[in-house]
Amino acid sequence: MRISETQFFLDREIGIGLQAQLRERIAAAILARRFMPGQRLPSSRKLADHLGIARITVSLVYQDLVADGYLEAAARSGFFVSPDAPDLMPSHHRPKEPEEARVNWGQWLNGQYSDLRRVEKPVDWRAYPYPFNYGQIDPDLFPHDDWRDCARRALGKRDFGQVACDAIHSDDPKLIAHILSHGLPARGVAAAEEEVLVTLGAQNALWLVIQLLSGSRKPLRVVIEDPGYPDLREALRLAGCEILPVPVDADGLPPEAIPEGVDLVCVTPSHQAPTGVTLTLKRRKALLELAEERNFLILEDDYDFEMSFLKPANPALKSFDTRGRVIHIGSFSKSLFPGLRLGYLHADAGFIEEARNLRALMMRHPPGTPQRTTAHFLALGHYNAHVRRLREAFRTRRAVMTKALQDNGLRVAAASGFGGAGFWIEGPKGLDSIEFARDLREDGVLIEAGTAFYAGENPPTHFFRMAYSSIHHSKIPEGVARVAKRI
Repeated sequence: MRISETQFFLDREIGIGLQAQLRERIAAAILARRFMPGQRLPSSRKLADHLGIARITVSLVYQDLVADGYLEAAARSGFFVSPDAPDLMPSHHRPKEPEEARVNWGQWLNGQYSDLRRVEKPVDWRAYPYPFNYGQIDPDLFPHDDWRDCARRALGKRDFGQVACDAIHSDDPKLIAHILSHGLPARGVAAAEEEVLVTLGAQNALWLVIQLLSGSRKPLRVVIEDPGYPDLREALRLAGCEILPVPVDADGLPPEAIPEGVDLVCVTPSHQAPTGVTLTLKRRKALLELAEERNFLILEDDYDFEMSFLKPANPALKSFDTRGRVIHIGSFSKSLFPGLRLGYLHADAGFIEEARNLRALMMRHPPGTPQRTTAHFLALGHYNAHVRRLREAFRTRRAVMTKALQDNGLRVAAASGFGGAGFWIEGPKGLDSIEFARDLREDGVLIEAGTAFYAGENPPTHFFRMAYSSIHHSKIPEGVARVAKRI
């Protein structure tokens, strides 16, 4: 029995290649047994005409499915669903018990992970014409062909043994070698192999550090920036740490405001989260001197330093550290793309060894394919070229946005003199930035409410962040005008 070509369709709006879509739909139909063994598929010519695609596209899909055992080819007869085609694993559906008879999870869970104060980040942000949201990538700025070539290399026979093995608790040696030879030296830092650990982004690195340090002293007394990164604050709170917020100013965290008796100071020196200001060289050195004098550690989250396009980036805090007091975190998520989830920790070998053992308990190691793909991307020079293009695009966007904010009377409360990816905006007193951000979605505009960045019980509500990393410069003026109109 022949399968009619009318059972096939392709969606040209979902961003998936037509060849990949067709293969996926045929394989899914066979797995679900909507296409049964022995059924004949439409000829490549008929299906191509029906779908409005090249005949060679259909032929390639058919041949690919033959190679995987889904189809078989019969000379002069066409393609048929294979008699022994793969199918879905058998499932055994049992009727659900009435709700009152099921486990009451309220008895087992305390809800502490559901009540976290976090910044709202819509998953469908691309659907908004004016996305001033922070931390997303503009696909038009990414070198897709270069990344695809690196992924192909990572999945080739030469590298397959590295990416496919259970690395236990080790990292991709090619990626580590590039971090040691290029990544850290760009920050003025020299390190050895045993002093670096690959993580699932900066978030995972922060969590590892907090878990290791909070287990050594109870409670750990930790200084954080205020406003500051909400997920860091919540992770510290869940670990039972005593949190000591210190207000930042135009030069970053003031060392003289750090109270006595602290164990750890957490800073984002390159571009403070969320204000974007840069910690001055004078304060970096003063902070290290204070750490030595009072015997505390420093956690340096050095995300986004690459986006210093107005001035050369200041050397990392870690570059001045001669006693091992600074735990340095780097990330590829902002400069490449957030879905990559790759970062790294740099600290003394004894600390990294403990972090490696803890990571092994959680996940053994980060996936091999993204590590090796990133390593190729770095080694072939694509990364540096990409960062240069980003800087030029961000320089243009920043200039356009600066003018738009001025023209519309919006006050910039803070921004980095080195570059960065956005502005910290002060709205009129009485503005509820959370409701304001939600209302702006009706205007097609995304911003980040500032309330969640503050640590206090009654935080200011009229600050918000507007980034230019994921919006084209041509859309910035109208987007800013909509923000001003909504205010």
